[in-house]
Amino acid sequence: MSGTGRTDDGRGRLGTMLSNLAVAVGCVLFLGGFAWGAVVYQPYTVPTESMTPTVNAGDRVLAERVDGADVRRGDVVVFTDAAWGDVPMVKRVVGVGGDKVACCDRNGRLTINGKPIEEPYLRANGGPLLVEADGEAPASVQEFTAEVPEGQLFLLGDERTGSLDSRVHLKDPGQGSVPRSAVQARVDAIAWPMNGMIDRPEAFAALPGGVSSNGPLRLQIGAVVAGVALIVGGAAFGAIAGRSGRGNKRAGAAAGAR
Repeated sequence: MSGTGRTDDGRGRLGTMLSNLAVAVGCVLFLGGFAWGAVVYQPYTVPTESMTPTVNAGDRVLAERVDGADVRRGDVVVFTDAAWGDVPMVKRVVGVGGDKVACCDRNGRLTINGKPIEEPYLRANGGPLLVEADGEAPASVQEFTAEVPEGQLFLLGDERTGSLDSRVHLKDPGQGSVPRSAVQARVDAIAWPMNGMIDRPEAFAALPGGVSSNGPLRLQIGAVVAGVALIVGGAAFGAIAGRSGRGNKRAGAAAGAR
């Protein structure tokens, strides 16, 4: 009987150890995920409607801190440039150094080095963002051509009718482009409202350099969720193991009394 008691007690201790280990690992994942996110990402509040419908005014976004050299076409970036008012702005990169950016071709599309670019993010609710009498509106209400100097970026808002972007600065040095060093971060997701990740546009993937890789946000969220699951599961398992151990001790004591 004493051997059975020791076995039950050993199982109880093992359950407690496993429970504590799960909770400890869960805490590491939970706190580590948040700490990792705080180092890699910075929150911004979008001030204008220039990136509608992708990002709306007042949205809270998570932007990955990146070097300007890592920016690719299609990225939505946060940047600050003196010629643009020296305040943080959010726009989409459509051209990089050496590109010839023009609009519009006969189908109303933006072209990069003569290649037409499909821009689904200009569409809202499955239809054209703006419609003219003869069909869809062009990718820009203002026709333009710009050659992007090396080390520079050409940026447009997704709301092409009202966005104050590179088209407004075409007569400035660099034909409206900004230096890569002006970029502070790349927008990966809309945190509030919870609209999720911002995808990399497929149309730019076929161009030299392709598109940028997704940031580690999904891994960080996964670590936090896994941490919560381990903490809750470990605590619940510990409570069950504790009750089971106490029950076995009472049963053993009763058997010994008989």
